[in-house]
Amino acid sequence: MRLRLLPLCALLAAGPLAGAAEPPSGDGPWIVRATFLERAQVDRLAAEIEPWEVDHARKVVVVDVDRSGWRRLVELGFVPTVDAALTADYTRPRVPLPGQVEAIPGFPCYRTVEETFASAQALVLAHPELASWIDAGDSWEKTAPGGLPGYDMMVLRLTSSASPGPKPAFFATSAIHAREYTTAELMTRFAEHLVSRYGTDADVTWILDHHEIHLMLQANPDGRKHAETGLLWRKNTNGSYCGAASADRGADLNRNYPFQWGCCGGSSASPCAETFRGASPASEPETQAARSYADALWPTGWIGGITDPQPSDTPGLFIDIHSSGMLVMWPWGWTAAPAPNGTALQTLGRKFAFFNNHTPQQSIQLYVTDGTTREFAYGDRGVASFTFELGTTFFQSCATFENTIYPTNLQALLYAARVVRRPFELPAGPEAHSVLAQPATVTVGQPLTLTATADDTRFNNTNGVEPTQTVAAAEAYLDTPPWSPGAVPLPMTASDGGFDEPVEPVQAVLSTAGWSVGRHLLFVRARDAAGNWGPVSAAFVDVQIPVELQTFTIE
Repeated sequence: MRLRLLPLCALLAAGPLAGAAEPPSGDGPWIVRATFLERAQVDRLAAEIEPWEVDHARKVVVVDVDRSGWRRLVELGFVPTVDAALTADYTRPRVPLPGQVEAIPGFPCYRTVEETFASAQALVLAHPELASWIDAGDSWEKTAPGGLPGYDMMVLRLTSSASPGPKPAFFATSAIHAREYTTAELMTRFAEHLVSRYGTDADVTWILDHHEIHLMLQANPDGRKHAETGLLWRKNTNGSYCGAASADRGADLNRNYPFQWGCCGGSSASPCAETFRGASPASEPETQAARSYADALWPTGWIGGITDPQPSDTPGLFIDIHSSGMLVMWPWGWTAAPAPNGTALQTLGRKFAFFNNHTPQQSIQLYVTDGTTREFAYGDRGVASFTFELGTTFFQSCATFENTIYPTNLQALLYAARVVRRPFELPAGPEAHSVLAQPATVTVGQPLTLTATADDTRFNNTNGVEPTQTVAAAEAYLDTPPWSPGAVPLPMTASDGGFDEPVEPVQAVLSTAGWSVGRHLLFVRARDAAGNWGPVSAAFVDVQIPVELQTFTIE
């Protein structure tokens, strides 16, 4: 896909950099690393085409170009050089590996659109008590005249139907930019992790009992089918823009949302540009589907004026999963001003980044964007909202995905599912983790020891330092979590005798006298010296009657 940029105008008064390299022979495409002098160059570039990666500290962008695109980069003041490894990986034939019959050709770890949908439907068929498959709308090709098949815009909803609501909702979208292979696979595996561990993993169990998880696994299925062939397809496939047969047709769905649509130089009005924002706010059916779904989840929406912080106890969380860049980003992206809930968003962002080892930052630190999913979810619906940028490339190797991206981001997503009840508050409190009940199986009346670690330090401080406090208290709850009516706290003590550190092992010896026979959940939470309660974690304990009271049938 060709690099198309608007005229330079007066962006760089000094003109192109002297000594810029000539492009290699041929027409490309090449993946290049281009150095720059000023942030304004990056903002101007990103208004037309999204770089693969931006490193402001080293003043380097990674971008794909053809011969004319190379010369345009030079005109804008960049000095490009070819990244031979990335170029070779991108241009290699996209054919199945020996023996491969499923997944994206050459990438056996990434399911196709159809395989993603089939996997979700399999979860629903096997676990109807936990999963449902919801049609939220249609893709552009399904709505367009001419007989294109297109797709339904499906959402996988995960929660225990045995537990009554209402429940706070975590909504995530992935693959809105079609070429970003890792995103839909991460979300599909996240869903499979939750469903497969319900009833055996204490934290997964209480999450699905008390929260709802909504996953739009393929937010741009039409475009994704083109990307599965090896094209760097980003947009949807709307043939009304840039010509019905053009490889540059379509709208950038992540610039098409109505909140601050086209406001601030963070998208393009040119239909052939990679960041084309569409003909009007929410003009695209894919956007309409996701927007309507979010509206139904969070009908109250933003409270007050645009500079008013949302109530700190607002439930709900949205994450849009992208690649690449290894970033965790929060609003705003259209202005350098902090968001009204900026401090709380930063705290949660640094917590996510602790798990996935990404760089946490306000979105505009990368470059200006407008009309995005993240800005809409926060600025219109009023819920905490983030973008994850996974990995280091769009067509990430399966080895990197399996060994790094999936395991670390799974932990970040599990943390998100834990704090969805109060995402503006809970991340500021100590995290209770490593909860353990010993013995895990007890007879009625037998004491058990409950231990955990209360930790107020688990933040990523690569982009500013998150304040921490000493742990001041910890408590446990039997079966009923602390937010539910009738919850009774069971005090826990610091294992070393005093609460005086930001990381404290905690414990309690609990009597099981009067406990019913069967499986129980023990919830643990902790509070810091500033009064912040953190999220709960849990452990199972099984209670049985004494052996001498058990009856046996002898045949």
